[in-house]
Amino acid sequence: MLTLIKGYFMSGTLSRFTLVLLVLVGFLFSTNSSYAFQDAAPPAAEKKDEGDKPAAAGNPSLFMHILKSAGWVFGPMILAISIALIALVCLLAMELRMATSIPPNFVEEFTDLVNKKQFKQAFDIAKEDGSFLGRVMSQGMSRLQYGIEDARESAYNMVDSIKASKEVAITYLSTIGTLGPLIGLVGTVFGMILSFMELGRPGSTPRPDKLADGISHALVVTLLGIGLSVPAIFFHAFYRNRLIKISMDTSLIADDLLTQMYHSTKKAAGQPGAPATPATPNVPTKSVPQV
Repeated sequence: MLTLIKGYFMSGTLSRFTLVLLVLVGFLFSTNSSYAFQDAAPPAAEKKDEGDKPAAAGNPSLFMHILKSAGWVFGPMILAISIALIALVCLLAMELRMATSIPPNFVEEFTDLVNKKQFKQAFDIAKEDGSFLGRVMSQGMSRLQYGIEDARESAYNMVDSIKASKEVAITYLSTIGTLGPLIGLVGTVFGMILSFMELGRPGSTPRPDKLADGISHALVVTLLGIGLSVPAIFFHAFYRNRLIKISMDTSLIADDLLTQMYHSTKKAAGQPGAPATPATPNVPTKSVPQV
């Protein structure tokens, strides 16, 4: 049962990404709702405290000021990209773990079965294991009958295939890291355009609050874009290096296990110079009579 559950989670990458995404969206919506509830206080209470705290009535919190200045276009856009970024980081944190990619229990059980000459059972546990090492071992063992070099090449190709599939999610982190400053730059230009439109209105004095709104929009979108880019670039480098390390360790351990099984099958077959092929019955040959 535990093996089936583990295999389901290893294969359900999209489901886990969707689950993390929904949890983050629910958390953010609940947080925003609480802020909106606090902000919608009765006006009578504000008027009651106007005499005691005249300066506090017109100063909104920094969080609400950032939400208001981000606008209805750039705000939801950056929020959606931020949720996707957090979901990707959580997904990669669950998948790119050394204990998940190279399970110590699998290595010990596989080695024990090979030492006991139980090759069929060793192949079965490798085929049922959905980890990085298990998939590489099952692919390499399927080619072991054609020689150790062919098995190694097949295992290395499997390592490259799995590595390429993991690099897809890591590449999205790099894309987010690149898009963050560009979105901030577009927001900056848009905010400055709004401010200059207010300054260029003919026949009227520019309103300071409108100028401040345009400049604040430009600075807030720039801040959010840079704040989105920094963690994306960091986690891209972090998980890329972790994937390289996991791939190298998997290749070394798989090569060692395949070599061990190859020599064990040769000893079990009793043919020291022959390649590791499945056992076949000996066919007796007739002696040719001499004339």
